[in-house]
Amino acid sequence: MNERYIKWYTPYLSREFEMLVFGNGGGLPLILFPTSFARYYENKDFGLVGSVDGYIDSGKITVYCPDAIDLESFYNKSIHPADRMRTHNAYENVIVRDVFDLARRECNCHRVAVSGASLGAYHAGNIAFRHPDLVSYFISLSGSFDISSFFDGYHDDNIYFNSPYEYLPKHHRPLEIQPHGHNHRHRRMGQHPPRIVSLVRNSQFKRRPTLAR
Repeated sequence: MNERYIKWYTPYLSREFEMLVFGNGGGLPLILFPTSFARYYENKDFGLVGSVDGYIDSGKITVYCPDAIDLESFYNKSIHPADRMRTHNAYENVIVRDVFDLARRECNCHRVAVSGASLGAYHAGNIAFRHPDLVSYFISLSGSFDISSFFDGYHDDNIYFNSPYEYLPKHHRPLEIQPHGHNHRHRRMGQHPPRIVSLVRNSQFKRRPTLAR
């Protein structure tokens, strides 16, 4: 399995950013986010990347494992909640403008797949919901999509538009939910919706948005 370490300076964070890539840049590009407090190498170290090495070696997928900055954003209690959210928005720009662009260019496609577990599932899902024209598949592993607890009671538009629990129920195109086997759901939204598989048995949902069935 071909493995590449990539490090570059990104203007969105005004510093260097790191990522591992598995594959030769062919097939479906899969952006795989780490969990809370973790780094870009977590999914390799825990064997998640290795579990799909057959698909990687056969050229069906290329897996991109970007770094995370949750300790600088959501978990950074030393800065104002508004600044935590601004830092998160800068991270999203790195993913959408740097990581997505590289993945789409290498794999010669317009849309990518995104996935993650825990807070990584939040990052994947929030980006999929906010940028449906760029995401073809979203796989959620025990995702939590209510981010209110990170901001100490503070709320603004940036938080609203990054909290799927708040903005999804009011989306002008209701989601279409279809069963996809035991404890799975397909969800579709927008003109070019991503195909979404949510593994919900161990999800951290506190409440569910009202979704069209």
